Amino acid sequence: MTIPQSEFAAGDGVFTVLDVGGTTLRTASYDPATETLSRVRRVPVEGMVRHPRDSVAALQGRVVDQIVQETARHAGTSPPQAVGVAFAGPISAGGLVLAAPTVWGRRGHPLPLGRLLTERIGTPVVVVNDLTAAAWRYAATETEPFCLLTVSSGIGNKVFRGGEVLLDADGHGGELGHWVCDPAPTAPLCDCGGRGHLGAIASGRGVLAAARRAADADPTGFARSRLAVLCDGRADAVDNPAIAAAVRESDAFTTRVLRGTLTHLAQAVGAVFTSIGVCRYILVGGFALAVGERYRELLVDELVRLGCFGLDADAVDALVSLGRPDDDHGLIGVGRLLAHRMSRPVPAGAR
Repeated sequence: MTIPQSEFAAGDGVFTVLDVGGTTLRTASYDPATETLSRVRRVPVEGMVRHPRDSVAALQGRVVDQIVQETARHAGTSPPQAVGVAFAGPISAGGLVLAAPTVWGRRGHPLPLGRLLTERIGTPVVVVNDLTAAAWRYAATETEPFCLLTVSSGIGNKVFRGGEVLLDADGHGGELGHWVCDPAPTAPLCDCGGRGHLGAIASGRGVLAAARRAADADPTGFARSRLAVLCDGRADAVDNPAIAAAVRESDAFTTRVLRGTLTHLAQAVGAVFTSIGVCRYILVGGFALAVGERYRELLVDELVRLGCFGLDADAVDALVSLGRPDDDHGLIGVGRLLAHRMSRPVPAGAR
């Protein structure tokens, strides 16, 4: 949501920042002077994971109420100077949430989240996509254009170039998770309702589904795996922490499953590289960072196997790095974005 600098409260106070993902809502104070967070709180999102039987309209209401309540709880008796919300979904420049597949599912009308929150909180609220926010965190230290990739409940990306995230005013761009990489009618179903999307195949949820399918299809191989040991031998007990641990421990069964999903992600990275020439790819997201360096290595292996036009293996290895090993990307990023917007000069005659 674009808000003129003049509408922000004056002063040197901290911002209240929130990061609303598919499973977790994070709230914190962000100090623009020190670029640090404090009073970080994490709670489950009141979305479809917790309320799978609710309608989209009911889930939208729950999430809006929760953001308002968490902001009030965090602020106490002192209203925040400004509020920034990083949200998991494509968002227009005016703060309109166009979709939120990991939060309230595949259907529903666009939600004017920026306007609703500003009206109810009584303080200007900036709402941006969570990856757009996270890109602003890394823009503080990256000197060249980069592509930020998240692999968590879903998959998303944002390209930061020329001092801005590359998006149009309607929020289009940076949605690699909804690229159709498997056109088969039986391809995995995405949270948005489409089939064969990259996020349905290579996200944390996609890898989990693939691991369970592999365990059912190859019960002997699963029974011999480290993954089975971590899950008491039950395919229905497989979860993402167990998958991440098994891959870190070089379990062949689980690594093979993960490699199968990374082929599609490597194709997406290769397409971005060959189309616009971005040579930095930063991996974040709960699942990718839980697997850690092994995830980066496996993705690089797939990129080398598929080939990046004009690059040798060493150059491909240098393309990809892991982001900071924390859960604060959206919080820090939306705080930096707020500070950036508030520091811009107000044009003569602006109101």
